[in-house]
This record gives sequence, structure tokens and C-alpha cells, in this order.
Amino acid sequence: MEKIKIIIVDDHHLFRNGLRLLLEGIPEFEITGEASNGAELLDIIDRTRADIVLMDINMPVMDGVEATIKVLERKPEIKVIALSMYGEEDYYYRMTDAGARGFILKDSDISEVREAINTVKRGGTFFSQQLLQNVIQKIKHREAETKVAVLSKREKEILEKICEGLSNQEIANALFISKRTVDKHRANLLEKTNSKNTASLILYAIRNKLIKI
Repeated sequence: MEKIKIIIVDDHHLFRNGLRLLLEGIPEFEITGEASNGAELLDIIDRTRADIVLMDINMPVMDGVEATIKVLERKPEIKVIALSMYGEEDYYYRMTDAGARGFILKDSDISEVREAINTVKRGGTFFSQQLLQNVIQKIKHREAETKVAVLSKREKEILEKICEGLSNQEIANALFISKRTVDKHRANLLEKTNSKNTASLILYAIRNKLIKI
């Protein structure tokens, strides 16, 4: 089986080294590159094979938001997972708009990092449970959307599966419907909620209590 190729982007050398050592111990992963900021990532991205970029958010020279936008412009097939710290909630919406497919906390257990990478690689979206709980606490102190999208029963079912990190094909299999039907419902959900991508859709669902965490 071909290994999942990963680039680690973080401005802390010790953190990069530690994460690399942990990931290299997992048989299905291969670390193909490292960078200390977004600018360094752009220097290597065209000559480095990668399926996944683990992207720090707050970095000097070029932060994770700008780097995600620029990388996906060049290589839209690459999937970005944000490396987050507590207190960076304001970046989440910017990162999802930029195209990030997942968020994991820097102090996550390696098993959760492994799950995030595998989930995103197969087309799903992944949010650390600790991170989601933190976002929910923040949301409790803010006013929800004034107008919440009205969803059908089927759309709610599909939204729940999306929030579980399932790909369209996995949702189709779980609900015994065609992948084409799931594709259509996902597109409708994005339009109804005015979400740019799946990660934005999940945050919208949490913010407006359309799903239970």
C-alpha cells in the first residue's frame, strides 16, 4: 500500500522534530518535507510530493492562513490539516475559508493525529474533540446566527455524517443511497448555509446547534 506523504510546517524546531519522530513510527506515513513557515513551504511545494500538509497557524514571515491559500492555488489536490493551540479560535474560520480540511490541537495524542490524517486523506473532515468543546464554550458567549438555515430530514442526516468526518461515499454506504445523491445534498447544504467548504459547514452546524457534540 502506498504511504501517505506528509509535510510538517511549524516554526518550532523541537515540535517539528518530535512530531516527525512520532509519525515516522507509523507504517502508513512518510514525511517528505518540513518548513518553518509558509514562505519556506512555498519554496519546496512544487518539488516535494505530498498528500497532507500539517500546518501551524501562527507563524512568522507567512502564517498558516496565507500559506494554505497559496498552496491550494498551486496544488488543489493537497489536503491541509491545521495544527492549533488553545486561544486561536479566531483563526479557525479564516483557516476553514482558506481550505483547511481538519484541525488538531498540538497536544493531541498521536492516535488522534493518525486518525485525523487518515480521515482527511480519504476525503473526510476532522476536528479534534477537545477543540470542538473549546469552540462550543466560546459560542455560548456569543449570539447565534439570526437566521438559521432550514434543513430537510435527509439533509440533517447527511450533515450529521459529514460532521462525523465521513466522505461522500461512506455516507452513501451508511444511508443506502447513491454517492451522486449525497453529492447533491452536500452542495445544497453548502449553499443553504453560505459555507465555502466542508470545514466551514461543520463550524456553522456547531455554531447554530444543528448537531449535537
